[in-house]
Amino acid sequence: MKKIMMIVSLVFMMAALSACGGSGGSHDEHENHKQHENKSEESSQSLDWDVQSFSFKDQNDEVFGSEHIKGKVWMADFIFTNCETVCPPMTAHMAKLQQMAKEENVNVDFVSFSIDPKRDNAQARTKFGENYDADFSSWHFLGGYSQEEIEKLAKESFKTPITADPKSDQFIHATSFFLVDQNGTVVSRYDGVENTPYKQIIKDIKKLTEK
Repeated sequence: MKKIMMIVSLVFMMAALSACGGSGGSHDEHENHKQHENKSEESSQSLDWDVQSFSFKDQNDEVFGSEHIKGKVWMADFIFTNCETVCPPMTAHMAKLQQMAKEENVNVDFVSFSIDPKRDNAQARTKFGENYDADFSSWHFLGGYSQEEIEKLAKESFKTPITADPKSDQFIHATSFFLVDQNGTVVSRYDGVENTPYKQIIKDIKKLTEK
C-alpha cells in the first residue's frame, strides 16, 4: 500500500512537470480530455449503457472477453503505455482502488483497454501493469484488436471518443473510470485523474455486489 501511495505522489509530480505533445500543462491536458469526452451524446447523469460483447487479448496474450466477466462487477478505463500525462495518474488511482477493494474484501474486476494497440503488445501491457503493482488475477490489460475496434467499443459502449493527437504520438481519450454492473451495463463514471473519489467508488461497488 505504501508503494502505491508513493507511485500516486510521483505520477502527480511528473504530470505537473509534463506536457502533452510538448505544449500545455497536465491540468490543461486533463481539461482537454474532459472536454473531448463531454462531446459524447450522453451525459454522465444518464448512464445506462450496455457494453457490447468483446473478445480480446490480455497481458498474457490469452483470450479475455466479456464472457470472462459475465455476472461480475467491473471497473473500466482507457489508457496506453506510451501516455505522457493522464494515464500514469489514472493507473496509479486504479491500483489504489484495487488495493482498497482487497482490504475490504470487495469482489470486483478491473479492465484497462489500450487505445494504442499497434504499440501496446502483451509485453508492453504487462510491464506497464507491473510498474503499478497490478494484481493480474483481477486486473486485465487488454489489447490484441485493431484501432477501429477499440474506437468503436469506446464510442458505442462507453459514449466516449478516442482521437489521435495530430501534433504528437499521443491520444486524446476518456479519463473516466467506468463502473459496470453484473448485467454488463455502465452505471456510473468517475474522474480518474483528479480528486478520484475512492471511498465513493468502493461504496458504489459494494451496493452492486450486495444485490
